[in-house]
Amino acid sequence: MRKLQTELCRLQEGVVHKGLCVSNWFEGVTMKIALGTDHAGYELKEHIKQRLIEKGHEVKDFGTYSAELCDYPDFIYPAALATAQGECDRAIVIGGSGNGETIVANKVRGIRCALCWTEETARLSRAHNDANAISIGARTVPAELALKMIDIWLTTAFDGGRHTLRVQKIAALDKCSLEPLPAKKAQRAVHTVSSIE
Repeated sequence: MRKLQTELCRLQEGVVHKGLCVSNWFEGVTMKIALGTDHAGYELKEHIKQRLIEKGHEVKDFGTYSAELCDYPDFIYPAALATAQGECDRAIVIGGSGNGETIVANKVRGIRCALCWTEETARLSRAHNDANAISIGARTVPAELALKMIDIWLTTAFDGGRHTLRVQKIAALDKCSLEPLPAKKAQRAVHTVSSIE
């Protein structure tokens, strides 16, 4: 999929960043999407899965498969891992609030999961943060809005430009090292306050 996206991007004179095209050509491009949820998001997951299939996307459903009480890490982590390893292009994770799901997904190296609750937060998560996973709270976001957010999120390209260094710094944090982040051209002054005067 990435090779196809890169080639399409070059044909449309787009810019390729980390194998992704940063021009807005995603409309109509199909992807392989990982889904993961707990019991609270089960119903919304099923609506999202149906919408994705209708739009021609391939869906890999990591569960849960019912509204029976369960623990979200068991389903979110495998969905995020499949995305980080390139088995899927993007991940959609769902829970009651989406907070725990975001935390779990972001434990996977290479995942940039954004908790979104409006169309604008979904758009910005892609345009500014190059999010490869989205988390939605089924108890806080109505199903109709969630579907609109997913459509926007899947068709919004990364803006690149000033956001590129920021995303590279996020990726540097994945190395779990104590090394400093990539330096900016002009270092900001750091002020340390040791006591109140």
